[in-house]
Amino acid sequence: MRHGGHLDEVVAPLALEVAGLRKSYGSVTAVNGLDLSVARGQCFGLLGPNGAGKTTTIEICEGLNTADSGTVRVLGRTWDTDAMWLRQRLGIQLQETQLADKLTVQETLSLFRSFYDAGRSIDEVIDLVQLGEKRTARVLGLSGGQKQRLALACALVGDPELLFLDEPTTGLDPQSRRQLWSLVEGLKRDGRTIVLTTHYMDEAERLCDNIAIVDHGQVIALGTPRQLIASLGADNVIRLGLGEPAPTNAPVTVSVDASVSLDELLHLPDVTGGRVVASGYELRVSSVQAVLPSLLRLAESRGIRWTELSTHSATLEDVFVALTGRELREG
Repeated sequence: MRHGGHLDEVVAPLALEVAGLRKSYGSVTAVNGLDLSVARGQCFGLLGPNGAGKTTTIEICEGLNTADSGTVRVLGRTWDTDAMWLRQRLGIQLQETQLADKLTVQETLSLFRSFYDAGRSIDEVIDLVQLGEKRTARVLGLSGGQKQRLALACALVGDPELLFLDEPTTGLDPQSRRQLWSLVEGLKRDGRTIVLTTHYMDEAERLCDNIAIVDHGQVIALGTPRQLIASLGADNVIRLGLGEPAPTNAPVTVSVDASVSLDELLHLPDVTGGRVVASGYELRVSSVQAVLPSLLRLAESRGIRWTELSTHSATLEDVFVALTGRELREG
């Protein structure tokens, strides 16, 4: 990496430190006392629904917004005293990067490269993001995935010490998402520090070393993906379909004689938690093998016919549901 610093320059052990961060817009509190610590060389994920405060937090860390209160130290410096120094060492991919339609890929990168005293060569960055065949193509003619890769290239051309990626794969098709994931994984292997915001649980689980789950402007859970999933106390989730929505703890009537309530299901052996969903119930369980026989016996004795009975391994999405009572995409 080019920004090694002078011999007398002390390298901060943390790439990013945020303490007590608050930001409001009128009566709306976007960030409410948020704390973060990001070690150098890791990919750190900010995970949460739209409106959780992720983008506002990132904008303050990037120097694009100001906090009402709290402290932010980026690479050991602050925006108040070291703005020019920081701008030479950060790479930023915004949620929506507006690039000049009439410029080519190469011209766009040449423009962004001119903003930095030192950095990577244009050819190197074009190869890195796999846009060699589009070198002379105008931005207007690029696909959505290609534009996102170009936006990432613009963030990389200054050879940053710290890279901010704000929901880099939103709106992309599955293939384009996987291509960007591969690029980020390559940057991780390079030892880059990356702060990634996303509302895709699978993205965070695959890319991030540590994750902060954010909701209503606060960190509600923090840890590695494995630690967060382990905190759920369940290895699997079982989804039961009954065909009709049900209110919490109220019985779902399947026929005149057959009904089952969430409270009753929660008392089955090896069930650690659960909730009502649109067409039935979702149960967090420590052992699928132990719970399924109980569910089948219950269905037989009550004359219940499950319209759905599916299982999956516990994920970060299930952690978020357990913490907030709603799915990530519900916002």
